[in-house]
Amino acid sequence: MIQTSSDIKQIVRRKRLKITGDNSRVITLPHIPSKISRISNIIKEVLKLSDDEAEQQLEETILLFADRHRNLQELLMRHYDRVSEYVIDKETISKTQKLLIGAFFTMEYSIESAALFNPSIVPHPDQSLLPEGSMRFIMSLRATGEGHISSIVFRSGIIDKKLSFNFDSVSEYVETPQMVHEPTYDNKLFQMKLQDLKAWNETSEKILNSLPEYFTHQELRESIRSLFLDSNFSADSWTTTTIHWLADSNYRIKFDDDTALSERVIYPISANESKGIEDARFVKFTHDNGKVMYYATYTAYNGRRVLSQMIETQDFQTFNMITLNGKGVKNKGMALFPRQINGKYAMLSRQDGENNYIMFSDDLHFWNEGTLLQKPEQPWEFVQIGNCGSPIETDKGWIVITHGVGNMRQYSIGVILLDLEDPTKVIAKLEEPLLTANEEEREGYVPNVIYSCGSMLVKDKLIIPYAMSDVASRIAIVNVNDLFKRMKYIEE
Repeated sequence: MIQTSSDIKQIVRRKRLKITGDNSRVITLPHIPSKISRISNIIKEVLKLSDDEAEQQLEETILLFADRHRNLQELLMRHYDRVSEYVIDKETISKTQKLLIGAFFTMEYSIESAALFNPSIVPHPDQSLLPEGSMRFIMSLRATGEGHISSIVFRSGIIDKKLSFNFDSVSEYVETPQMVHEPTYDNKLFQMKLQDLKAWNETSEKILNSLPEYFTHQELRESIRSLFLDSNFSADSWTTTTIHWLADSNYRIKFDDDTALSERVIYPISANESKGIEDARFVKFTHDNGKVMYYATYTAYNGRRVLSQMIETQDFQTFNMITLNGKGVKNKGMALFPRQINGKYAMLSRQDGENNYIMFSDDLHFWNEGTLLQKPEQPWEFVQIGNCGSPIETDKGWIVITHGVGNMRQYSIGVILLDLEDPTKVIAKLEEPLLTANEEEREGYVPNVIYSCGSMLVKDKLIIPYAMSDVASRIAIVNVNDLFKRMKYIEE
């Protein structure tokens, strides 16, 4: 096994707590056959039941499942609404029949049954009413369930002045958000994204030019419909499909006010993330005007290809899901710097699947050319390297937590230091791994792997949450001054 030296081991303090998944945390999902004939047949069979039989079936369902979901009847009614177009006589069926039909098109999904891993950590937006020296935090984790579909869940708690972690209790309930039905789109930004997708042509120009500066999804649909009704114009169907895809991929979700943070799960909604929202790297970002926003880059997976996308939130209750564009977003593992540098946004990336790059942009949505930042140099990183989350600002430079892959696909966590004013320059590096999997951590779904999606600084202590072999997570603490002393500084 790849090992760290005793000198490095003595500066790393692993917390004993483990963050593990809970099989009983379940959400409801639609369970609707692809064939319309099957949908119709199920509805017909339910409607054949007598009133007493239907009532009994519904009572048994509620008895078995009501204590597992906060608003079971509301969820069943939502799923009834999804198939209601196949009900022949909607006016005559009872509420009991509607709920029972909804139940036949509903399934439970255990979001954490396979793994709870790849964490990132940020300061909580609310730091009020805390004991002196304490910090409230939010941790995001990648939750994986049946079919290895990944979603994002959250934990919160307080780090006290002695660096003890006191996690808030985790709710037995899990809630998915509601789509905000009429998000507004910026016309100019939408046009730029279409240009990047090679979908800016006569068709898209006519559609977008007929819309106001900020438009709704409904207005967009009406504009497309009007174009197809215009007998004097032949609209390009690929272009309109791309426009629909772009609109559906940029959406807003909101959780109910009464949900606790641990109850909120961001489960895939759009087509390009249908097989997973993976490895969210959250960062607290401060704009030049002082406005604070939380961003997270993540990997959207549709079963065939991966795309880097972004989440935006101020309160961890309402989230904007945003497509990223440009030549620089075609691979995994992007990580945003926590502020602009020399008036530009800065992003770490791995554009070739092997090396670390840095990119700069005037627009948070568009990323193109990258500058090579770091190549694999040590045996523990010969296969490939990447980042483990957003850079962390210190007075000595930007700390970048990295990962390296060595022989037998062993993943280790390393560190480099970037120049504060010119982060294209690596000014120091740890030549050996900071963290490697120990005997306990190496066993799991993907053996010999430790990995993180984001750390933070608390005074002079680096807090590194990390995953163990793609199963569970834990936390390590490192004194940054001890770390700096062990790094090799690179002379010009």
